Amino acid sequence: MQQILIQSSWLIPLYPLLGAVLTIPWSPAFIRRTGPRPAGYINLVMTLVAFLHSLMACIQAWGEPAQMYYLPWLQVTGFEFTLPLEISAVTLGGAILVTGLNLLAQIYAVGYLEMDWGWARFYAMLAFFEAGMCALLLCNSLFFSYMLLEILTLGTYLLVGFWYNQSLVVTGARDAFLTKRVGDLVLLMGVLALYPLAGTWDFDQLAIWAQTAEVDPTLMTLVAVALVAGPMSKCAQFPLHLWLDEVMEGALPSTILRNTVVVATGAWVLIKLEPVIFLSPTACEITIAIGAITAVGGALISAAQIDIKRILSYLTSAVMGLVFIAVGAHQSEAALLLVLTHALANALLTMSAGSIIINCITQDVTQLGGLWSRRPVTGLSMLVGIVGFVAIPPFGGFWALLKLLDGLWVDHQGLLVAIVLLVNWVMAFSLMRLFGLIFAGSSQQMTIRAPEPIWLMVMPMTIGLGLTLHLPLILQGLGLLPTWMALNKDMALLTIWSSLLGLAIATLIYITRLVDNPTALVERRIQQLLAYDFYTPRLYRATVVWFVDSLSRLTDWLDRYVVDGFVNLVGLASVFGGETLKYGNTGQFQFYALTISLGVIVITLLMSWQYLPW
Repeated sequence: MQQILIQSSWLIPLYPLLGAVLTIPWSPAFIRRTGPRPAGYINLVMTLVAFLHSLMACIQAWGEPAQMYYLPWLQVTGFEFTLPLEISAVTLGGAILVTGLNLLAQIYAVGYLEMDWGWARFYAMLAFFEAGMCALLLCNSLFFSYMLLEILTLGTYLLVGFWYNQSLVVTGARDAFLTKRVGDLVLLMGVLALYPLAGTWDFDQLAIWAQTAEVDPTLMTLVAVALVAGPMSKCAQFPLHLWLDEVMEGALPSTILRNTVVVATGAWVLIKLEPVIFLSPTACEITIAIGAITAVGGALISAAQIDIKRILSYLTSAVMGLVFIAVGAHQSEAALLLVLTHALANALLTMSAGSIIINCITQDVTQLGGLWSRRPVTGLSMLVGIVGFVAIPPFGGFWALLKLLDGLWVDHQGLLVAIVLLVNWVMAFSLMRLFGLIFAGSSQQMTIRAPEPIWLMVMPMTIGLGLTLHLPLILQGLGLLPTWMALNKDMALLTIWSSLLGLAIATLIYITRLVDNPTALVERRIQQLLAYDFYTPRLYRATVVWFVDSLSRLTDWLDRYVVDGFVNLVGLASVFGGETLKYGNTGQFQFYALTISLGVIVITLLMSWQYLPW
């Protein structure tokens, strides 16, 4: 039974894919008879099957070495291309996370999209997403991982554009697709350039090759930076970060999946490529710089936003920035732990935000307040999500951040330690500010009548609350937490104090309302700088957009007046020439012979002009 579960793990991505295919009969033509709900229930069942298979297989694979399986894909004239799969506790654990969160998101969507007409399409795209991510987790090939990332890019476009009759939704889906395509194009260059150097695309073989590889440093830097570019766009890192904010216009249940595990797909590929990237110190420094800029910038921007979704989106970019710092500093275990703890905490925060939005009919936190007495379950869920997100012991975020800080301190990376502590402090402040603006203070017009949402939304939210609370116990049971004797006490205290300082300041300002007008504490120009994302959109419009627009206009002018002009000139010359010659048509053979002779003489003179003796 043990081997059957492990050997058949390649079926895990096929379960949700089958659910998506079975959704086809519930097209709009059949909705009148049965309604779209059966499509959602079918996908719920298939996701549950994938979750149970992943869970049982992971239990059997725990403590066992990774097993490799090879599925034949293409055989042409002696060329054999196989799909390598890695079945291990880590990959199956990732599948548990993806399928579990998608199961919660699908249950949540039953209540959130109760009256929506696009049920079948929405659930089919969620299943498509789940299948791609599970396949990416099990895939042991960089080439096939690139193909799966392309599939996920398409899935992002389709899922974000679910409400395609809204202009902002269409714009967000388009911008997300185009931004990711930039990173994907550069990543493809790196993938193709790596194969002649290493002779393989398999991640395990690349790790072995990297131990003894001797490659030109400049060439290796170029290849490694290209490999980083793909995950940079997937994880919404600067300067390819704006898409994550724009896609928040889509349906919120899809955000549960996108803000937790979809953005982490790029981090997963980056972690698998860490041995290759580590061959170039310059690439490692670039990875750390990208992560540091995004982490600090994302945390600061989130603290100045008034839209719930924007706050969570920039915090997601900030955490992914910490993951980039971890990978660049050769701390892959800390990066994986950050991805896990962030996924659970952010899913809980997103579900809490959705339960507020659907009843209060607003995302503007300045229009909310006084919800604690009316929404205790939602408020408690958001509080647990906050303490799980930042470094508050004994919750998951504390252990992930402590592991990263401990590794950086051992490597004498004092500046990075300070940056991580600063980011943690700002994130704690931003999240407690969010909580205070929503649940503290007096009721406002949008919150006078705001009961808890339907139980189909409350149930997955409380399940996420329980998972976030019990995550440290799960990690301890698996032996993934350090013992008290091995704990770096100094780093632990610094981490705790950075979190408590951020939470305390936000509590004094936004919960106890010690200050009547918090915006007066910060100079207006700084507020605008943070509120407008460091003017990054304006900078894009003044540089990249202007350049592309100018190039497009120039190309249009050349096509219209040069290419088309030349073609039209030839056509007009032919027309006028034909019209002119027809009047010289006398029907006399002598005239035709004379015309042909004169033409031959002229052509001969032109061809032999340079050979004439003058």
